[in-house]
Amino acid sequence: MRQGICCIFNIGPHYRTSIYKMMDQKLGCDFYFGDKVESPLKTMDYRSLNGYKHTVKNIRLFNTGFLWQSGVLRLAFGPYKHFILTGSPYILSNHVLSLFARVQNKRIYLWTHGVKGNSNWKKRILERFTFFMANKVLLYGDFAKNNMIQQGYSNDKLVPVYNSLDYEEQLIVRNQISSNLIFEEHFNNKNPVLIYIGRIQKSKKINLLIEAVAKLKSQNIFCNLVIIGKDIEGNEMPSLVDFHDLNQAVWFYGPCYDENLIGNLIYNSDVCISPGLIGLTAIHSLTYGTPVLTSNQFNKHGPEFEAIVPGSTGDFFKDGDLEDLVRTIKKWISLNKIEREAVREKAYRIIDERYNPFNQLKIIKRILKIA
Repeated sequence: MRQGICCIFNIGPHYRTSIYKMMDQKLGCDFYFGDKVESPLKTMDYRSLNGYKHTVKNIRLFNTGFLWQSGVLRLAFGPYKHFILTGSPYILSNHVLSLFARVQNKRIYLWTHGVKGNSNWKKRILERFTFFMANKVLLYGDFAKNNMIQQGYSNDKLVPVYNSLDYEEQLIVRNQISSNLIFEEHFNNKNPVLIYIGRIQKSKKINLLIEAVAKLKSQNIFCNLVIIGKDIEGNEMPSLVDFHDLNQAVWFYGPCYDENLIGNLIYNSDVCISPGLIGLTAIHSLTYGTPVLTSNQFNKHGPEFEAIVPGSTGDFFKDGDLEDLVRTIKKWISLNKIEREAVREKAYRIIDERYNPFNQLKIIKRILKIA
């Protein structure tokens, strides 16, 4: 416990392994994780952290939506100077712990998505109280910060720390891959390749992407489409592909967890498209230099959509608008080799400068005033 930092999170997602390991190694944090959340989520190996202390029970309080983490209040009286907590207004144990810590002049940092401004008056009061108790609010991006400033929150309290995946592993993969014939050999053509990676579910609107490929085909613009992911809602995408006679142009790759394979597929694609909502897929794709297209539903996306800079690392099209999606795809598959490589470098730059655990750690150390 080199720095007296206690991290209490509702869960430890697998994708956060890299940043938590850095916090463990460089800051000497102690970690407490909740045992489960409502949505299915792959968790990291907590025992890979030297500072892992305990998995606590996340207790749902009747049907209220509130949660209590058992056994955490005693930590407020422990030898900690800093507490980094999951910043959900619905974790009631955090409110009590924050009160106990603040009266002892200990510092509270809430790691959170922030507020979107569409809350009812009861939730707004709860949000105000939650963030009032924090010394700093650690946000996933600038969009959330600007949104909260517009709602009257103090600029000084709001600090974007962004997000990251397993950057170090992905960087190794990125440095080993190059352009190859994987798609030419599979599709037996040299047509532009569109890729989707993520869960196959209705909120992603993959059907719109298939319709776009069909529309392009009707205009004698031929594209291949690769869909990587697990179908979790029983969507009938193969039937839609068959209806449009696109069986030779669509590759249902299925779920894939091998980063070498994923990196190769993304790197060699022309553009990554998530027609509905997007989150960490944007970071994943840009890490391998492939631009990202998604809808203009900014308030509904995960915060990682900010990595998409229109005309630079990707674009946004009108939500649900097939014609606008087709227009946007045309723009991005028409790049020549020099333009495509320039986009690749811009994608690398935004990940290497912002969306990686090294940058996150630097920001956290600055907040904690740790050299």
